[in-house]
Amino acid sequence: MSLTKISNNSLSAISILPASIPTGALTLLSTQTASSSASIEFTSGIDSSYSSYIFKFYDIHPQNDTPHFTFQASINGGSSYGVTATTTFFDSAHAEADNNQGLNYQTGFDQAQSTNFINITREQGNGNDESVVGTLQIFNPSSNTFVKHWIARTQHYYYGDLSFDVYTAGYFNDGANDINAVQFKFSSGNIDDGIIKMYGVK
Repeated sequence: MSLTKISNNSLSAISILPASIPTGALTLLSTQTASSSASIEFTSGIDSSYSSYIFKFYDIHPQNDTPHFTFQASINGGSSYGVTATTTFFDSAHAEADNNQGLNYQTGFDQAQSTNFINITREQGNGNDESVVGTLQIFNPSSNTFVKHWIARTQHYYYGDLSFDVYTAGYFNDGANDINAVQFKFSSGNIDDGIIKMYGVK
């Protein structure tokens, strides 16, 4: 086997990379807009084409007051949702009046080998100016060897004066089947409005 020494540090002349080399580039695959929707589902486009999938949330507003924003995955194209998952949940909070702040692990919002929908926010208010923004990334959903890890971070405005920065993570404990659909919904009531975009990452 011979080794090739590259003396030119510039990669500007390379126009095409082999498909097996990850580039980290985001490709927008789908955009869905809620309008008094019970849920938002992504039932196509999640396959082995990308090494991970990123979902971005833009001003997700609930119909009801104080629900959690949640998600779950499917291995049958969205016919059912409820892949066994183990998760973690902690948040930081700060009030506008600077009189209430904290960093807490929330044992009531995590899951241990559960098929329930997964909390990725604290309680969310439905005031006219209250909403959720954030990101969820699912890694290697088509792996037939490993569990499917995910990481989410959300920010939301609650009680008219609190900023909640929420960190959640976990894994779908299924190494044999592909994750091929994802559903988002509030724990109660509809999604009044908001946008979710799905990106593929090479």
